[in-house]
Amino acid sequence: MASSPDPRRWRILALLFFSLAVNLLDRQVLAVLAPVIRDELHLSNTEYSMVIAAFLAGLALAQVPSGMLLDRIGVRIGLPLLMLWWSGANAGHALARNVTHLAGFRFLLGVGECGNYSAGVKTISQWFPASERALAGGIFNSGTVLGAFVAPYLVVQLAQAFGWRMAFVGVSLLGVAWILPWLAGYREPQHPDYFDKPKGAMVPLAPLLRMRQVWGVVLMRTLAGPVVHFYWYWLPEYLKRERAFSMEMIGLFAGIPFLFAGLGNVAGGWFSSRLIRSGFTVDASRKLAFVLGALLCLASLAVPFVPGEMSAFSLICLATFGMGAITSNMIGLLGDLFAPGVLARLTGLTGLFEGLFNLTVTLATGMVVDRLGYMPVFLAAGLLPAMALGSLFGLVRRIEPVSYGR
Repeated sequence: MASSPDPRRWRILALLFFSLAVNLLDRQVLAVLAPVIRDELHLSNTEYSMVIAAFLAGLALAQVPSGMLLDRIGVRIGLPLLMLWWSGANAGHALARNVTHLAGFRFLLGVGECGNYSAGVKTISQWFPASERALAGGIFNSGTVLGAFVAPYLVVQLAQAFGWRMAFVGVSLLGVAWILPWLAGYREPQHPDYFDKPKGAMVPLAPLLRMRQVWGVVLMRTLAGPVVHFYWYWLPEYLKRERAFSMEMIGLFAGIPFLFAGLGNVAGGWFSSRLIRSGFTVDASRKLAFVLGALLCLASLAVPFVPGEMSAFSLICLATFGMGAITSNMIGLLGDLFAPGVLARLTGLTGLFEGLFNLTVTLATGMVVDRLGYMPVFLAAGLLPAMALGSLFGLVRRIEPVSYGR
């Protein structure tokens, strides 16, 4: 019989939420200040995409090692170590004088930041039952929205007051401040596998690579991931270059689509959790949420074609809402399928392939925008989530705990 859920799980979830908010705030400083930095350092769209690609390379290459670290030493110590690393790397951007410097600090930032998502997925799988897992995942992942929503206003204010270099330093201090309440308030659960424990949970990673469910979730995250990164890194540039937004307008409005993404995170997690509590199977509940999210993402297809700033802005908000619903249920899906003992490594594996694909797509985005404009990119952003559904239905198939062979 499963143990009763521990009431401490909601306090832990709140700390995870703020860890991801700091994570996204740190990575968004460059995106918000890109128009200023590009002008000062004379960077083309292609060079800017190379800087983003350096971050994604670090994000991809460190995914599995950080997952192994978290599985070995736990998230109580592992997550603060990662946050110290990425806070230092983010502050280092203040020293950059050219594209090479920016790319180097960006790579180090990616190495540190990649483990935050794996730590959250692992912790949620340990502390939350299946009926709450997607909702908890949605709340956790909506931390990205808080970070992305606050970033434009906060970063613009810091840059205007102290210069763009000190803006990087200022937001990096928040990561150091987060570590103290985490160390004081978090302890590893005594029974980390007490929810829906599959047989043979503690197994090496190698046998898992022969399972279609593993490659199903890898492809799902690989295909959907670039959409989120496109909006994170290119939205301020798109608003300035194509929709004539000033830096003040970017500071006021660029965070709104991420607010909608946060609402999608919570709404998508609540929706599938509600279905489960109403008697629907986990399989049916998750799949219905994924389908509805992918349908909303199709709004991206119309963004380049509509006249007026507000029409395009509304469609972007609708698409990010759909992506939020997909992301929260992806966190739930990973916990539904795999046991906590292997979850950080498997989440890292999905992040590795997502990062490699993101790297390719990001480099292509800069070249495509330089040559063809934003239309092909928005078309891809609308279609990739629908393609991810093919992996869900074709490879994952039924959503249920996986039994691992030896």
